[in-house]
Amino acid sequence: MIMARMTRRGFISESATLAGGFSCLSGANAQESERRTILNYNENMEYRRLGKTGLMVSAICLGGHWKRLDVMLQSRNRSEGVSTKSNYVSDLKDPEFIKNRHEVVSRCIDVGINYVDACTSGEILAYAKGLQGRRDKMYLGYSWYEREARFPQWRSAKRMIEGLNLGMKQSGLDYIDLWRISLPLEHITDLGELLRVEEATMEALELAKRQGKARFTGVSTHNRIWLKSIVEQYPKHVQVVLFPYTADSRELPEDSVFDAIKKENVGVFGIKPFADNSLFRGDSSPTSPHKDEDDRRARLALRYILGNSAITAPIPGLISIQQVDNAALAVRERRKLDRKEKAELGRATTGMWANLRPNHRWLKDWEYV
Repeated sequence: MIMARMTRRGFISESATLAGGFSCLSGANAQESERRTILNYNENMEYRRLGKTGLMVSAICLGGHWKRLDVMLQSRNRSEGVSTKSNYVSDLKDPEFIKNRHEVVSRCIDVGINYVDACTSGEILAYAKGLQGRRDKMYLGYSWYEREARFPQWRSAKRMIEGLNLGMKQSGLDYIDLWRISLPLEHITDLGELLRVEEATMEALELAKRQGKARFTGVSTHNRIWLKSIVEQYPKHVQVVLFPYTADSRELPEDSVFDAIKKENVGVFGIKPFADNSLFRGDSSPTSPHKDEDDRRARLALRYILGNSAITAPIPGLISIQQVDNAALAVRERRKLDRKEKAELGRATTGMWANLRPNHRWLKDWEYV
């Protein structure tokens, strides 16, 4: 196997201990005994408790997507580029791509980031390889969505477990820290089918934990109402959720998904913090004339998101060492935005919504959560 092995006894023991939980802590206030429980601890990083899992994760984590990575890889023909959907395994044959992902993971480890989320076949294979020999430095979130409930042939618990087994074998994973199944809604119009998918998903998550394959479980979805219902109905299975939370998202005053999240002590990873990069003016290249401005926008966005204590961590997709350093810097900057910064971010998010690509306009549905 290419990943460091955890024994079954250690797996069960550590998971039970973590379920007791820890409080949010930063480097300045952490006691030495508590610091030793934090994976890949760095005194310059803040760590937050991932809900009822008890895991202490970095306040900024690594998202799986590598959009715009073509601007970093000089050997690529810009017209060809790197797959933007992150699910194509062809990138894994490119030495320069592998080098980039290894370097980004290495810098994440250097700055104290200790969680990476992978939600496609390509991402899982890439990050399994990137974590080879250093699995003890980062938790791994897993969703091989091509073999999950988005597709009819994978909508039974038996089939989802079969898909999990196959994916773990292909990627060389002995266990998964977080299996979070990606749930569809837009493709299911029949309520009965929707309920069957929901029940099968929970059965699969329970089986994975019982069989020692997943330490913790959860779901991700792009539908707020369904997510709130699932959190309320399945508190045992849904320990962590992933959903969009951008630089202009905010909590609804009534009937918010955060009501259920806080009640059930669920960990939250915020996806799409930069709204599919529509927050930025430049193309993310190192020589972009908008680089400094976009770096500042990224830090403002991350600081704003971290201002919501119910968000455990945003998980931006980072494509360079410099972007990792910029994200880590946001943690060390003053958390609360002043009046001038709020106005600056407000102008940027007005353009962000206007610049959304047609296939990402659904993000507007997550302006109020």
